[in-house]
Amino acid sequence: MHKYSLLALVTLGVACTPTQGSQDTAAIGVDTQRRQLEWQRTTLLAMADSMPETLYRDRVTPEQRDFAQQIHHAAEFIAFISGNFMADSAPTLPDTATALNSRAGMTSYLNAVYDFAVAALEDQSADDRVEVVDFFGLGQKPKWEIWDQAYLHTVWTAGQIVANFRKHGMAPPEFVFF
Repeated sequence: MHKYSLLALVTLGVACTPTQGSQDTAAIGVDTQRRQLEWQRTTLLAMADSMPETLYRDRVTPEQRDFAQQIHHAAEFIAFISGNFMADSAPTLPDTATALNSRAGMTSYLNAVYDFAVAALEDQSADDRVEVVDFFGLGQKPKWEIWDQAYLHTVWTAGQIVANFRKHGMAPPEFVFF
């Protein structure tokens, strides 16, 4: 990525990120975070749809997760975050064996994860968004910021999935901004 493109992405992320402790600003961030969740859904669905099912279990290297596991991992983190930090219950998700081995299963899994996460975000009160919690022992974070951390994890993981397409001489789905 060109250094100026990266700078623009970082600047965009900072401009869209509310300041810690501000309920008004945290409430405004809901719209941005909803768009981020929908971007994640769209991107992962496009990847799942673009990869032939016969390559779902293919790996770029022996150490790496296979294609389906990478897609699952990106979405599973969103399910974990929304179920454990944002909602009163964990999501009910489709069978992992089906999700990892078929396009229909993966599509169902991704939609279930993101339907749950969007609902959790939309149900979150302003007071809950600014509540500070321990984030995996990495420090105290307001919940609105955990949504942003989850988004960064998905972008990081989706970027790694591009190698699965390149290995087979395929172009990944077109990158679009949220």
